[in-house]
Amino acid sequence: MASMNIAERRVPQDGRIMTIVNGKPVDMRVNSLPTQHGESVVMRVLDRSSVNLELEHLGMPTYLFDYITDTIQKPNGIFIVTGPTGAGKTTTLYACLRRINQIDTKVLTAEDPVEYELDGIMQVPINDAVGLTFAKALRSFLRQDPDKIMVGEMRDVETAQIAIQASLTGHLVLSTLHTNDAAGAVTRLVDMGVEPFLVAATLEGVLAQRLLRTICKNCKAPYEPSLSILTQLGLSREDIGGKSFYTGAGCDKCGGSGYRGRKGIYELLNINDPVRDLIIERAPTLVLKQKAIELGMMTLREDGLRNIYDGETTIEEVLKYT
Repeated sequence: MASMNIAERRVPQDGRIMTIVNGKPVDMRVNSLPTQHGESVVMRVLDRSSVNLELEHLGMPTYLFDYITDTIQKPNGIFIVTGPTGAGKTTTLYACLRRINQIDTKVLTAEDPVEYELDGIMQVPINDAVGLTFAKALRSFLRQDPDKIMVGEMRDVETAQIAIQASLTGHLVLSTLHTNDAAGAVTRLVDMGVEPFLVAATLEGVLAQRLLRTICKNCKAPYEPSLSILTQLGLSREDIGGKSFYTGAGCDKCGGSGYRGRKGIYELLNINDPVRDLIIERAPTLVLKQKAIELGMMTLREDGLRNIYDGETTIEEVLKYT
């Protein structure tokens, strides 16, 4: 079904299955890996209906939604979404693309692979086997007269430098990185070999995100967290006061897990003048993060706490991802 060679068991293979499940189009990425006792196969399920998500449906706080909406309407600059694999970066970027996808705006994307097809947007699948890398695609984009560009991932210094060049010549660039937090994305670019003054001149903002499971509404129940788990969160009994905590007891609707659905938690690094000065000085990640917190940045952990207090998720989920 995935058009892979069933007779080849010595090398890893990749394939793709496009099917309909319960009336909905679903893509499945299939990867096989030869191991000592046979092949290990992993399937990544991509629900194509999630590509129809609008930015306002991602559950972002109002301040974050307003900031992203303003940033992606700018004529130039770089906006980066960062986080580990499966953190929802692609969904966030596609929601941004849907918002800026107007009849008078030319949008080009370079993706490895193209996860979802969007009407009105020219999407280029990266193919390293024939030499079509992110850097090569991005260089060609500049001759295609685009308004906005999305690069699936900044993997190397060449891609990052061309993205910066695109920004300096009047294009808005959206991209992703794999870093633990928002400030780490800035130092990653500098460590790659991009000049700090260029990062400071072009970067508009960095959004770090994670996906947490949400408590099943059918079996949601209040509970009293133990002192040890509060200590792991960095809280004491006095800190929480009279706040309520919830967990899922487990029921048929959630398969006994106590969780149903997922939602994002976010950390936004706004690249303002004090942060730009630190970038030019090659400040380490920790210094950048501390300065951003002084200027009002809500960290992933703090946004996780907000969701705990709102009864959306559990302490265990926040501890797992922040």
